Amino acid sequence: MAPLLAATIVLGALAGGRIWTRSGFGAAVGVAVGAVCGVVGPLLAMRPLRSCTFESERTGVDRVLGSIIFVAGGAILLGVAGWLVTSVARSRGQVAGRVDQFDKGSFRGHHAFPWLLLAPTLAVLVMFLYRPMTETFRLSLYNVRQGAPRTPFKCLENYTDLIEPKVEWWAVAATVVLLATSGAAIVRRRRGGGGVGFVRLREVLLVVTVIAWATAMFGPDYRGVFTTTTILTSGTVILSLVFGLAVAVLVSQKIRGRGVYRTLLVWPYAISPPIAGILFFVMFDPLAGIVGHFVESFTPWELPNYKTNKHLARIAVILASVWKTIGFSILFYISGLQNVATETLEAAEIDGANRWQRFRHITIPALAPITFFLIISNVTYAFFDVFGTISLLTTGGPSRATTDAMYSLVQTASDHGRFGEGAAQSIILFFMVLAVTGWQFRSTGRRVTYQR
Repeated sequence: MAPLLAATIVLGALAGGRIWTRSGFGAAVGVAVGAVCGVVGPLLAMRPLRSCTFESERTGVDRVLGSIIFVAGGAILLGVAGWLVTSVARSRGQVAGRVDQFDKGSFRGHHAFPWLLLAPTLAVLVMFLYRPMTETFRLSLYNVRQGAPRTPFKCLENYTDLIEPKVEWWAVAATVVLLATSGAAIVRRRRGGGGVGFVRLREVLLVVTVIAWATAMFGPDYRGVFTTTTILTSGTVILSLVFGLAVAVLVSQKIRGRGVYRTLLVWPYAISPPIAGILFFVMFDPLAGIVGHFVESFTPWELPNYKTNKHLARIAVILASVWKTIGFSILFYISGLQNVATETLEAAEIDGANRWQRFRHITIPALAPITFFLIISNVTYAFFDVFGTISLLTTGGPSRATTDAMYSLVQTASDHGRFGEGAAQSIILFFMVLAVTGWQFRSTGRRVTYQR
């Protein structure tokens, strides 16, 4: 632990000196503040853990997780200090702030007035978000069971029971393909060929590689849960966006009664996820379901029982989720299509662009802000609200094929009474959502352009 503490002090001092210098203040003060953050932050982060991860009997996974938490404590504290000093420097005009696409507003009164207006919101966030999240993390460090009189301290065992990193062949294969594609893109660009296709393929392979290695990080008990969560989330988000845009384009045409069509298409969004689960339970019922009746009547095949077929069960959950959320996507895409510049479309048509080219190169980029918003909204829905649909449609089966992260943690904590393990799974789910959202902002968000 001592070498790691020394490293955080040195890194904190170097980072603090750079931040203070760029803010127009003395480097010596920044070095001192960074060194203090390198000491105080890790010690505060280790306090709830009682420094248990560095005990001699702990495993390598415990030490790695402990080291990450140790360094993250110093980084977070230094980040807060750096944000404060940068804000002060910008208010004094010592450094230039980042220029946004829209002009920023400002308060003419005292600088504390905005904080006074934000105080009620911050109080609500602290009481109902940050404090419960902190308590959930504390709970995940104990063996808390329903009806048990004692709650012994478990350190990070609730996490290490789920995390068992292994080097899997499919993760290695994905990495090799990604590196080969990246090399081909670089060679093609140097030869003047552009390599746009390779760049796009590299982006897709990067996502696949990250998911592959993330899957390999979990043990066999939780790996299936992570895989199911990825499949259900990807299917729900992609299909909701694609069909939502397609339907929005159709109902945006000048046809009689389109207002009625729009209203009927948006209505499913007002239905709760459990009701959607009940409706699709009736539709896919193996004995009297209308879906099986249509398949048997119009095709030579027989629809399998989704209660015993894991692939069909996942498809049923995805379809129910898409039907529930597609109205939300349609509503926003209709609004976006009304704001696409008709002059640009007409100019492209005069220049010889066909309908598909106008839609691909003009309409879709103009809808980028709405698409970005819908991706974030649908990902959040797929992670959290699909629980109600799964609970009444498949109950997590067959063989846990539809047990996603949310359903797993509720089942662990509520049904089995293992609150400590459920709390650990909720923290893992929180970081999943945080990682996906952060990736969306850094990848898709940078490509979004907003027009005045």
